[in-house]
Amino acid sequence: MLVQPLRSPDLRRAPTSDVTAEPKVAVLLNANARKVDARVVKSLSHVVPEQDLFLSRSPLDARRIIQTVLERGYPMLFTGGGDGTFMGFVNEVLHQVGPRGRFAGKTAPRFGVLKLGTGNGLATYVNASGTRSDGILNDVLRARTGEVPGYRPMDLLMVDGQRAPFAGLGVDGKVLNDYIWVKENLGKGFFKSVLSGSGGYFSAVACKTVPHYLTHSHWVECEVVNGASEAYRLGPDGGAMGEPLAPGATLFRGRLMMAAAGTMPFYGYGFRMFPFAGQRPGFMQLRLGQVTPTQVLTHLPKLWNGRWFPEGLMDFHAREVTIRFANPMPFQVGGDAAGYREQVTLSVAPESVELVDFTGALN
Repeated sequence: MLVQPLRSPDLRRAPTSDVTAEPKVAVLLNANARKVDARVVKSLSHVVPEQDLFLSRSPLDARRIIQTVLERGYPMLFTGGGDGTFMGFVNEVLHQVGPRGRFAGKTAPRFGVLKLGTGNGLATYVNASGTRSDGILNDVLRARTGEVPGYRPMDLLMVDGQRAPFAGLGVDGKVLNDYIWVKENLGKGFFKSVLSGSGGYFSAVACKTVPHYLTHSHWVECEVVNGASEAYRLGPDGGAMGEPLAPGATLFRGRLMMAAAGTMPFYGYGFRMFPFAGQRPGFMQLRLGQVTPTQVLTHLPKLWNGRWFPEGLMDFHAREVTIRFANPMPFQVGGDAAGYREQVTLSVAPESVELVDFTGALN
């Protein structure tokens, strides 16, 4: 049923399945996503039964779709539309199966990710196929015939009552806020395709972010306080340095240009921002930045690949932290610009999710 609005992580191998009995797989698409166009929907409709393909255009649609798929008992859901789409559906599922939800106590399904977003951080994490050569169709078909290589459990952050794979205050949030500005103010008409996706990010950095930091300080006084569990300072190899940091300890006090955390390694476009995320189950990787734009530009390839560890980048494993800046800082949650904040508490969500993982598969 195509629903329209009424208007070193633990990698688990998939069990061997009888390919003659196709597992129930629902595909949930965000109709507002740029890459979820009529061609993609039509292509998927050839390999996904009509009753298993859902199209959402609003939060109300998403809620109704999730209620339908939980009623039907799908063991696996694929989402298409980017990291924000994935987290929107995940948050709704976990709300519905939570203590106050309509399906309280029901086990959450496994989640697959179709590479139909902009940055595709989650799709990179699970080695999802691209749109070329019917890649996304093959991913869904492999899931339907029980040929998924494995499953990957992933923790999530809790940010203002919502779950996300990463969030940050500072320069990374500034880039995202600038990208939204460029897309909404300049990305119209002829420039719409040019100023969306990677072109929009490049334009935002070149036209707004860099000029801003040429005339404004990018370092702001900040205090980062550990939560109720022990935390660990990490070395360049990801191993703990020294003794565990006590609950309530001050992890940092001084000037920073960025404070961010994630439970998976990637931002968009393969940027391995948190190379040690997922290595300690139940913990986030916290990264504090005290480096200059010149240093970042000089070492950008190593930073991008998660192999740059200067003295000014400080990494931790923690379960909960409170970050306080002296001035409002650009804020992003899961790759979506979220305005400005002086203070935020980030914690690891009480439940993890299990992802369909194609690592090692021929994509």
